[in-house]
Amino acid sequence: MFKKILVANRSEIAVRIFRTLRELGIQSVAVYSEPDAQAPHVLAADDAVLIGPAPARESYLKISAILDAARKTGAQAIHPGYGFLSENSSFAQACEQAGIAFIGPTADSMRKLGDKRAARETAQQLGVPTVPGVNECDTSEQIRAAVHQVGLPILLKASAGGGGKGMRLIHQESELDEAIQASQREALSAFGDSRLMVEKFVSPARHIEVQLLSDAHGNVIALGERECSLQRRYQKIIEESPSAAVSSELREKIQEAACKLARATGYRNAGTAEFLLGPDGNFYFLEVNTRLQVEHPVTECVTGLDLVRKQIEIAAGEKLSLQQKDILLRGHAIEARLYAEDPSNRFLPTTGKILKLRWPTLPGVRIDSGIREGQEILTHYDPLLAKVIAWGLDREQARQRLIQALRETVLLGLVTNQSFLVQLLEDDSFKNGKTFIHTVESTMWDDPEEEWKEPMLLTAALALSSRTQRDRNARAEDRVMSKDPHSPWESLGRWRMLG
Repeated sequence: MFKKILVANRSEIAVRIFRTLRELGIQSVAVYSEPDAQAPHVLAADDAVLIGPAPARESYLKISAILDAARKTGAQAIHPGYGFLSENSSFAQACEQAGIAFIGPTADSMRKLGDKRAARETAQQLGVPTVPGVNECDTSEQIRAAVHQVGLPILLKASAGGGGKGMRLIHQESELDEAIQASQREALSAFGDSRLMVEKFVSPARHIEVQLLSDAHGNVIALGERECSLQRRYQKIIEESPSAAVSSELREKIQEAACKLARATGYRNAGTAEFLLGPDGNFYFLEVNTRLQVEHPVTECVTGLDLVRKQIEIAAGEKLSLQQKDILLRGHAIEARLYAEDPSNRFLPTTGKILKLRWPTLPGVRIDSGIREGQEILTHYDPLLAKVIAWGLDREQARQRLIQALRETVLLGLVTNQSFLVQLLEDDSFKNGKTFIHTVESTMWDDPEEEWKEPMLLTAALALSSRTQRDRNARAEDRVMSKDPHSPWESLGRWRMLG
């Protein structure tokens, strides 16, 4: 087993990995950019190394700086977390060449499955159903030809990564030029690769994914499915496991398709196979995320497994101690992503100083956070602040617990999507398990590219929630800045949020 591991990431995922390292008795190393010098992930590690200025390309995406930090601190392995270099095969290969273990798949497996084009081709060869589309779309001319071949509406997607980066929905041919340029810019910025692909837009559809674990000894298991249909700007907001739309029979079919992909490519470590579930009940392979997912906590809650621990054990050469028959899903788990963004302003990121921060302490509730009171939230990185996860004996108990946890969360100083999350969880469509990939956008506006429109379902509530939160933040800032020891804000604390 490794004695020291460097985490090539930041914020909540780095903090979460450090927790497992501490439990295993493994020394931890953080890397950080200049504005992150006092960030929680830096304070949570045993050692920390400055790797560059704020821009990710000069710090968290700089392979040479991260490898230098590993050599300097004597780290034997690197965990990439998610985002940044986590799905970069060149980084995985550079680690191998430097004699440093990469806690993830091999560079070869990553090239086969981490790249959307290669993954689609592999799935098609194996007979796994895929969404109709065209893989080779490197130029505007090729994209236009693909659109004519597939037929509108279509999705433009980045070939080299996920997380909704570089993705655009196109309904009319007149939207193509602007969408192509925007997708290529965003893909190049996020992944250093501007290649795109075209897929037919399936609607209404659910986003279903299967968590995989596979070792270097040929063992592959699936840990059930997660539903991640509630999204905004093609990025997930709320995830749950298991899915209300997946029967035991369908689960078995999707899991087998996912395991087939892993076996055929010699995949090793944790990965996630993502699928679309169409209105006809058929499923279509989308991609494989060759890394730990943001939403991995819901799988941990229903399986009782520590996925980071499993990743480390597999990277150290150990065999999986579990077989497929050992995997039992217990209860239900739901995760809400708390973002620094304004739902009433088209989910644009927000900035500010965290003036007050209090997390709930409730049965069945887990908080994965990468922020602290007094921290300045800037625009350099993803606006994800924390994840609030609730487990229950059934879906309704998990839903109620998550709502209560969000209501008891006190996060003041900047606008967040906290109230918006509560509104989604309380909406009848979510209560009844009838949510789809475009539920959020179609509920709030006719066209995602147009300005906010009223009146529509949830719009009034969201706008009111956003205004209320701004007013609350302003009042809180006055109280906090006044440093009044008799302030009722200090004495009431979380209780005030229960109303």
